[in-house]
Amino acid sequence: MADRRKYVIPGDVVTSGPFRPEQNVILEGNDIISTVVGISEIYDDSVKVIPLTGKYLPKIDDLVIGKVVSHTSLSWELDINSCYIGFLPAMDVFGRDFSTHSDELSSKLKTGDLVAARIANFDRTRDPLITISDRDLGKIDDGVLVKISTSKVPRLIGKKGSMIQMIENGTNAAVTIGQNGWVVVACESAEGLSKAKKAIEMVNEKAHIANLTDLIQDMLNEKDES
Repeated sequence: MADRRKYVIPGDVVTSGPFRPEQNVILEGNDIISTVVGISEIYDDSVKVIPLTGKYLPKIDDLVIGKVVSHTSLSWELDINSCYIGFLPAMDVFGRDFSTHSDELSSKLKTGDLVAARIANFDRTRDPLITISDRDLGKIDDGVLVKISTSKVPRLIGKKGSMIQMIENGTNAAVTIGQNGWVVVACESAEGLSKAKKAIEMVNEKAHIANLTDLIQDMLNEKDES
């Protein structure tokens, strides 16, 4: 049976035949065609496309922040703010001598844990494979998760990293930015953590403002009088 769930763009033929077009699709002759970017679903006799608005579309080599949602005996499943689930193979964490009999996955990563990972493989027909085997990847032990629009990630990074450097330098916070719009902020001081979160939220809300850099710099420079 053909895959009933796939990534489509406007103009793509989702399927042909005696199906009932529902959401975000039109019927042209015998073909059911998508009108949006999204994930197609064929269910019983109906066809629809779930829009990808605001969701992350995986790209190979992207750094993402994921949250462990479940695991099998062979892999963890991670929410990566996408219509797709990220799959992290147990062998990636335990090594080549991984054994389903002697190695318990929850001893390394539990449901709710945050992970910095890279998209290792993705071809839009199946959920992406992710890896934590590179340097600086793996379980995130401390920090607060801040969620922003995926479209605002380049603005948060800034030209040659200028925006995120300004935020880190102004707060002494360490910020890990996932291309999927999930950002982890860690800081030893509550004040620094609060300011870093506020700065990231300002970028998310005011990315279109020309003097955004000045606004954030002013906010970071404000003295906290406790």
